[in-house]
Amino acid sequence: MSSNPSRRLPASSLRSGPQSLTATTSLRQLLDSLSKEQRANQELLVSIGFALRSFTNLKRFLELVPVVAARLVGVDGALLIPYHPDGRLWTDQLQMLSVLRSETLLQAVINHEPGRSTGFGSDDALVLGLDRLVQSHLGSAGVFATSLVARGRQRGRLYVFNTSGSLVWSDSHRRNVQLVADLTGVAIENDQMLQEARLHERMDRQLSIGAEIQAQLLPDHCPVIEGVELAARCRPAFQVGGDYYDFIPTRPELIGRRRERGRWSLVMGDVMGKGFPAGLLMTMLRGMLRAEVLSGLPPDRILHDLNQLALEDLSQSHRFVTLFYSDFDPRTRRLRFANAAHNPPLIWRAQQRCISRLDAPGLLIGLQPEAEYGSGSTVLEPGDVLLYYTDGVTEAPGLTGDRFDEARLIRNLETACRSGTGSQGILDQLFSRLDRFVGADRQLEDDASMVVLKVREEVMLPSVPRSPA
Repeated sequence: MSSNPSRRLPASSLRSGPQSLTATTSLRQLLDSLSKEQRANQELLVSIGFALRSFTNLKRFLELVPVVAARLVGVDGALLIPYHPDGRLWTDQLQMLSVLRSETLLQAVINHEPGRSTGFGSDDALVLGLDRLVQSHLGSAGVFATSLVARGRQRGRLYVFNTSGSLVWSDSHRRNVQLVADLTGVAIENDQMLQEARLHERMDRQLSIGAEIQAQLLPDHCPVIEGVELAARCRPAFQVGGDYYDFIPTRPELIGRRRERGRWSLVMGDVMGKGFPAGLLMTMLRGMLRAEVLSGLPPDRILHDLNQLALEDLSQSHRFVTLFYSDFDPRTRRLRFANAAHNPPLIWRAQQRCISRLDAPGLLIGLQPEAEYGSGSTVLEPGDVLLYYTDGVTEAPGLTGDRFDEARLIRNLETACRSGTGSQGILDQLFSRLDRFVGADRQLEDDASMVVLKVREEVMLPSVPRSPA
């Protein structure tokens, strides 16, 4: 008889079989649930990461933060309190998610007096006080708080809470909330950098417009004046500078040869300060001076009247102006001048082959009312060279820390004049020496301007011997 062998299982195994299947199913369901939760959390984090990369409106991004933070850890509430760049509470950007009425807590944060002080966010004691304020309004709710940090700076505070009781917390929850806080800090930092970039862009556009206007106000070429050569250049330390030079005909109605032979005003000035405000003041002064020149008054009187006209505007801006004013008559080669505390021009005397200064007593423009100005005059001879300049030239620092100074300028001017070159050649040599002294890749600290006037050499015809009678 054939037997059909079978394996008898222990009774205990038979009894535990259904329970074992139930446990396995429960474990599988738990793993599936955890996997779904993990995927959901990953999707939330991916969503906020995408929002961070693509957002154009900070407020809309911040509105997502409490929602994402609460869902990541399975709680019913979250509160975001960002800071201004100076550390004050940014109450306009408060964001909150809560099943309870939140107006009371939000109003308490808005009215929190310490939060209005600059540097609040960097003071641990003040931040701890804010934490206590939030906890006091949430009662028995479990609360977790963390800071928003970007580039080492406190950018705000993020709270997650459970109004139904204590938090069921884990390291994963902590990491997820901290990740949301870090991303939010980066978003606030990026928005600030974007706003600063836009501000700088607007300022650059304004500076470019200001520089263009100033460039148009400075002479784009030197006028033709009978018997002399002129060359001029202004190199601003910034896009817009406070240096000013001008060539003004005292009788602008003249044209052609009569204009070339007429009297001309030659001016060099400098507003104390740099940048756009200095450029605006110099532009204002230019208009006033051009009107004064038409009066036909001597240089000292023109400076006196100019001081009276500009005194109120300059005193309100707390700035002053140095100005050397001169006029030149080509028919007599006489130069009259007055000085309002500007660097005195240097004059190279071709016959004596030496350099001296042209100066006259006088106070800064805008310093005090009824200031008096002295005057002087000299006749320029053929070959003489006159150099007008601003203190940006002599105060320019070199690679060793020394200044270019007047003595070095005199030596370089003498070398250039002895070479016999024209006014443009002299100007090019002086700027070349200045650039070499400062350094090719270094920016000037102050505006540097120079104007060179050279009296043309007289052509001497050789004498012809007389034939014997």
